[in-house]
Amino acid sequence: MSRSRPRRPRRVRFGIPPDDLLDYANPPESRAGRPPKHDLSSWAVTDDWPERIPVTDAEVDVFEAWFGDLFDELFGPCR
Repeated sequence: MSRSRPRRPRRVRFGIPPDDLLDYANPPESRAGRPPKHDLSSWAVTDDWPERIPVTDAEVDVFEAWFGDLFDELFGPCR
């Protein structure tokens, strides 16, 4: 049996980046043919949350710490 030699790590080559590096930002052109399987205009959004949602004191403290100034601006200061 032959012994496998440990591989050396690949060397990173620096240089000019590829031209298509940011092509993900441009959406692909639409294709001719059948429309998409799911037509979003026919979707309906339903609210199945309960009427009251329990919130702990710790959760309230977090929101007050991060958004207290905004809440005071929108709803007025606490009494």
